[in-house]
Amino acid sequence: MNIPQVIAKELNLKLEQIESVIKLFSEDATIPFIARYRKEMTGGLDEDFLRAIEERLNYLTLLSERRDTILKSIEEQGKLTDDLKSKIMECTKLQELEDLYLPYKPKRKTRGTIAKAKGLEPLALFIIDNPDFAGDFDAKLAEFINEELGVKSIEEALQGAKDIIAEMINEDAEVRKTVREFLKEESSVKSEKTKEKSTDHISEKQQEKDKKEIYKIYYDFKLELNKVKPYQLLALNRGEKEKALKISFVFDSAVAHKKIKNEYFKFKESVFTSIIDEITEDSFDRLIYPSLEREVRNFLTEVADLHAIEIFASNLKALLLQPPFLGKIIMGIDPGFVSGSKVAVIDETGKYLEGMTIYPHPPQNKVAEAAKVVLYFINKYKVEVVAIGNGTASRETEMFISELIKENKLACKYIIVNEAGASVYSASPVAKKEFPDLEASQRGNISIARRLLDPLAELVKIDPKSIGVGLYQHDVDQKLLSGKLDDVVESCVNYVGVDLNTASASLLTYVSGLNKRIAESVVKYREAHGKFKNRFELKEVSGLGDKAFEQSAGFLKIADGENPFDNTFIHPESYEATEKLLNMFNVPAFKINESGAVVSLMADKKGIKNIAKELGIGEPTLVDIIENIKKPGRDPREELPKPILRSDVLKIEDLQTGMRLKGTVRNVVDFGAFVDIGVKQDGLLHISQIANKFVKNPLEHINVGDIIDVLILEVDKQRGRISLSMKDTGKAF
Repeated sequence: MNIPQVIAKELNLKLEQIESVIKLFSEDATIPFIARYRKEMTGGLDEDFLRAIEERLNYLTLLSERRDTILKSIEEQGKLTDDLKSKIMECTKLQELEDLYLPYKPKRKTRGTIAKAKGLEPLALFIIDNPDFAGDFDAKLAEFINEELGVKSIEEALQGAKDIIAEMINEDAEVRKTVREFLKEESSVKSEKTKEKSTDHISEKQQEKDKKEIYKIYYDFKLELNKVKPYQLLALNRGEKEKALKISFVFDSAVAHKKIKNEYFKFKESVFTSIIDEITEDSFDRLIYPSLEREVRNFLTEVADLHAIEIFASNLKALLLQPPFLGKIIMGIDPGFVSGSKVAVIDETGKYLEGMTIYPHPPQNKVAEAAKVVLYFINKYKVEVVAIGNGTASRETEMFISELIKENKLACKYIIVNEAGASVYSASPVAKKEFPDLEASQRGNISIARRLLDPLAELVKIDPKSIGVGLYQHDVDQKLLSGKLDDVVESCVNYVGVDLNTASASLLTYVSGLNKRIAESVVKYREAHGKFKNRFELKEVSGLGDKAFEQSAGFLKIADGENPFDNTFIHPESYEATEKLLNMFNVPAFKINESGAVVSLMADKKGIKNIAKELGIGEPTLVDIIENIKKPGRDPREELPKPILRSDVLKIEDLQTGMRLKGTVRNVVDFGAFVDIGVKQDGLLHISQIANKFVKNPLEHINVGDIIDVLILEVDKQRGRISLSMKDTGKAF
């Protein structure tokens, strides 16, 4: 197999592009580095294409290695024919390969192998090869009676032959392919409530779930397999795992038997029809179906997992790239009832200033005392924004802060912040190292405040799975989920870039070319020698060699260093070309802040192609250099709309059908999105209400953090449910 050719054809790319990318991978180049700094080699492929190439390269390499192992195994058995070898070589999927290998796979003892050991294989082949047999079949069967081998009667001989044929059918690659497709296309999944059993062995938590009947909609559920939505399948799997549901496939078994018979037996009529019918049914019921049911369910679960992971990844990316509230004094509040609400104030750099626990809610209800503390902090530190975690007591805290702002005519505003994972961070080694003198309960509020100051810098300290912007994230393949989410974090960190002199080790770990050990070495060097003055100083860091420098330097920025290029995404390997470009237009390097736009205009006038040739660099690299000269130090997140700050709170009783509001998208799922409109309960924007046309995937239209205009469709005050629409708001697609 020519792997580069296969990938090029699959992704509709040029062979040279694939070969260049594979070469760069072999040289340990990272995807962010290749996407930004090797555009000439790849033809400008973005990260999505590069990750697709990496995925297919890994899969096809595994396929190739498995093919070699299988060919060697069959050849050692002396059973490798030219036809079989050709079929194996043509396989493009591991499943096809395993189907072809099944008849030659070393087996445990089965009914079929026992029958073969009794010398009954010739009888099995006779039944298959002689559909027109007109002789005495009982006499034929009698020929295989052999007391010594354990065949005592013609009935035992026939049963043994049936067992052999049943296994032959089961091991036929085309039969398995036919049944697999039949199950996927012509069967339904059915679920029902499991029968009541003793609750002695069931945990209190599970019993509480059962009481709530969270799987009620699946107690009598049936749907064609090819119409089941990923979130439904994940819910069914979870219900089955928790022993709340019983899952099965429903199909016409007669159709399945007929398909098998037509596929395996090459004749239309046979004197052994009744025997063949029995064998076909036995082969399907006993061997094929149990195996393929597991396989199809695993396949569907894998598809559902990948879909759920993609949604989680998209939501995570949107959350990480939320615009920062830089230069603000922020108060973070981690709300709570019994244990109180933890308050912390941070300065413009994220430094912790002061904090305390307040008890404005039941059971203590120390409202006046809490108000006094919060007012003291706001006035003392000139707090501009209050960030309130969205967990327990969140809306009660929002009411408390809103009243405080109103009664005291304060200039500050408040905002609800996603606090998922804050408790995980609080107890982590990273948090302990940052705040060794604080208790774990006093660290989450600092994290909440910092998430508003710079979401990306703070959220990288937490396992991405704990950030909570997905659906069924604990049910999907955890290895796949971790890998995908790490890719997202890496992509976001390198897209934004990192301030080399302020970044934490957690943030530096995700920079292209760095790892946890090198990131910690960078921080130790900074602590020992003070701020980095230029990027080349990185080479002095222990463990950071030439390769790591090449891969990382362009993403590590120095805002006030010796070289203004260090505050851009211009790679040090292009500094010489950048200086030549500026000299071409008589612009000193230290004046790029004011002269970037002028350089861009003059370059356009002279022609990008001509300048690139004169400088000896590629056109994509030149375009990137000019863009960075125009906006040195640019944070791409700053161009996004800032989250909504509020000073007053709405109650669900204030909402009326037809009311128009602005809301913040909190989570996007298969069936729509949950939107914070400033009341206690997030509203549901159903997928059918996102646009004036059919929407297949909500993520094509909205993302976590988006500020959207919504219309109140319905308010169920009793159940606390709010239905929203983007239609007729003037903003629908």
